[in-house]
Amino acid sequence: MMYQTLAAYYDALVKDEEATAQWVSYVKRHLPNSERTQLLEVACGSGEIALALAQCGYQLCAGDISEDMLQQARQKAGSDLVKWQRLDMRDLSDFGCFHGILCFCDSLNYLIEKQDVKQFFTEAYAHLHKQGVLLFDMHSWDRLSEFESEYCEDGYIGDTAYEWTIATEDAYLYQTFAFYDKEAHVSLEQHIQRVYDPAWIMKTLKEIGFQVK
Repeated sequence: MMYQTLAAYYDALVKDEEATAQWVSYVKRHLPNSERTQLLEVACGSGEIALALAQCGYQLCAGDISEDMLQQARQKAGSDLVKWQRLDMRDLSDFGCFHGILCFCDSLNYLIEKQDVKQFFTEAYAHLHKQGVLLFDMHSWDRLSEFESEYCEDGYIGDTAYEWTIATEDAYLYQTFAFYDKEAHVSLEQHIQRVYDPAWIMKTLKEIGFQVK
């Protein structure tokens, strides 16, 4: 399972306050800030974006398939402003409708089958108000060429040594995380993502009924 061992180290590795602020600005451009504006963030991770949006006055529901990541989010200041719930983005049947549904930080690429992507888009469409907006990002083709030569990063998070490698094969991106404790016992976690043709994404969204920008 992804985002178990990594959850405890996630913010130390990738937390980026400037990027979070840019995501908030992006949401504000497409969804006017209102205390009545209800947002659902899927694949919310450790909750940085959801918390920032909630602090701006949006009504936030946020979920992730990883309970470990949600535990990290619930421990943060202001977490009571967000309704946290474990969810699989392919099934939003437990939810009502929202003014905006968000899926950021290349989370869409964790869906490695086309049918799963279509299912998420279909679920999102069904759980948006009439003028609702789906906002998401995804890896582009240049992400594959960026890591054509294997990337490797190592260092320490507190007393824990880590190695983070990224490699690609065909349309897939493989990330491997290794964490070593003081006794040199290792915990491994591998993530797989798939990069999709933007033309197929556009076509699929329009077939479902979205007006795409």
